[in-house]
Amino acid sequence: MPLIPVDIQPYVVLFIITSLFIVIYKQWLKPTIAFLFTTLALLVLGVISPREVLEGFSNQAIASVVLLILITAGVRENFNVELFLDRFFGRAKGYRMFLLSMMSKVAILSSFVNNTPVVVLMTPYVFNWGRKNQVSPSKLLIPLSYATILGGMITVIGTSTTLVLNGFLLENDLDLVRPVPLLITGLAVSTVCILFLALFADKLLPSRTDIIERFELNKREYLIEKRLSKNSPLIGQSVIEGGLRNLNGVYLVEIVRNDKIISPVAPNEIIQKNDILIFAGNTNNIIDLTLADIGIELPPKLTPSTNGRLTVVEAVVSANSSLLGKTIKESNFRERYDAAVVAIHRNGEKLSGKIGRLRLKAGDVLLMYTGDQFLGRVDLYKDLYIIAGEKKEIQTNKNNKSKLYLLLGSALVLLIGQFFNLFVSLLLIFSLAVALKLVTLRNVKRDLDINLVLILVLSISIGEAMLNTGAGKLVASAILGVLEGYGLISVLAGLMLITTLLTSFVTNVGAVAIAFPLAFATAMKLGIPGDPFYLGIAFAASAAFLTPIGYQTNLIVYGPGGYNFKDFLKIGFPVTMIYLGVALAVIVFLYHEVFI
Repeated sequence: MPLIPVDIQPYVVLFIITSLFIVIYKQWLKPTIAFLFTTLALLVLGVISPREVLEGFSNQAIASVVLLILITAGVRENFNVELFLDRFFGRAKGYRMFLLSMMSKVAILSSFVNNTPVVVLMTPYVFNWGRKNQVSPSKLLIPLSYATILGGMITVIGTSTTLVLNGFLLENDLDLVRPVPLLITGLAVSTVCILFLALFADKLLPSRTDIIERFELNKREYLIEKRLSKNSPLIGQSVIEGGLRNLNGVYLVEIVRNDKIISPVAPNEIIQKNDILIFAGNTNNIIDLTLADIGIELPPKLTPSTNGRLTVVEAVVSANSSLLGKTIKESNFRERYDAAVVAIHRNGEKLSGKIGRLRLKAGDVLLMYTGDQFLGRVDLYKDLYIIAGEKKEIQTNKNNKSKLYLLLGSALVLLIGQFFNLFVSLLLIFSLAVALKLVTLRNVKRDLDINLVLILVLSISIGEAMLNTGAGKLVASAILGVLEGYGLISVLAGLMLITTLLTSFVTNVGAVAIAFPLAFATAMKLGIPGDPFYLGIAFAASAAFLTPIGYQTNLIVYGPGGYNFKDFLKIGFPVTMIYLGVALAVIVFLYHEVFI
């Protein structure tokens, strides 16, 4: 039983969704947590049922995204995707030329292939191109997502929006969306928006350094903890006598003695048994310090290899790491990762005390000695990004080329031939990839982003609340009621604007589900052909530029680009206005006889 009366449910839903938008926009909570609390509120109030929440986990669109991520991960592991894309896009010189080339070709590709796999495949390539060319990935990834959205509207098969709309038209014995008006409008909108992005994206998008770039810009601020061995020659000597004032690239900043911190360390301070020495310095000098014959202990069970060299790895703590807020000791780090932390770097902060007692933060860089199980543990827990020391990328397996060509050939036949729906086709492709051992359990553990999946699932539940309570229709009817007195063009513009707002929060399919009855009723009431209105809501339902949750390709680039809601609003608002303006003008031109 609902806890609130049916007649006020739409207003409660609108209030809760507005609160969700504010919380995420202000970054008061992580998006996943904000979505979880919003869904929980709707569930407790009885607006949605547990069945509707659980249905999100069996949703074909979400399952398709998961399959796409895993398939493309297998392709990247067994094929030099970057080399292929370099040839496809050419060696573009400069940011704007690359942006123009990338968006144009991606838009064309998206007009024939589902948008999501294009973005999943392209995101690592675009990200790496930016880093290689000293361009922040945050300047590139939103345009990538937008280009697939634009291209999807050029053809009937380019996006699910037109397919869903055609389903509604069939149910009501109406003519389907005609491909020629769709093509003309789609090409006009794509051309203008891509040119706008190529010219102004640099000014509208943030220039954010990713977590690895921030490390590379500040390599020399490590805090290094070293414990003296029982027979260390330093014991009983002063700091200056032990040569600790003349170390190459490393300096002694503190001594921890019986939980007391001695800082600054005087030259005549006598080194005592069980002292812990805290140094600062860069990577190479830390390793030299460890290998120096001054009686510094190596971590137990982690020893140099047979050639006498240590296995040293640097890694960054990720933003979603389970290590956040914990000390290295509390996290049981050594057993969990088969690694020992010997140094830590935190950008912009002066660290003090024993490393084992510092609470880890996102972006902390850890210098570690690692055991044989380290890489496998990193893949399993996904708390760290490896940035140096061990191999960071899985090397292409040249022996699998024939298997890969078989997989890609099968994918092209299934996706272009459309013998099955997208989910079934992807499931067949995934099964073939597993059978050929191109996708393994390691891919699943390493590449599946649980936060992305949860946001997709929970956004469907929130969309259901909009549909169930009539909150979307309430807003739409009120706006249309005001605009009817200003002519048919105003009504079409209002309908498109309403649909755009809906698609920003309810997804494109939900937006079409709400907007179609309004367009149908408006055409019937005015006694005019509904074709321009149906074409208008088709384009408006794909105008998912304002928020990261409006379309799954936006969610895919949201994390890698380091974006927040403000970033999408800042560039999404002008793109949306241009997109709607061009679409409206072309539709009025194509159907001018209706608006006379």
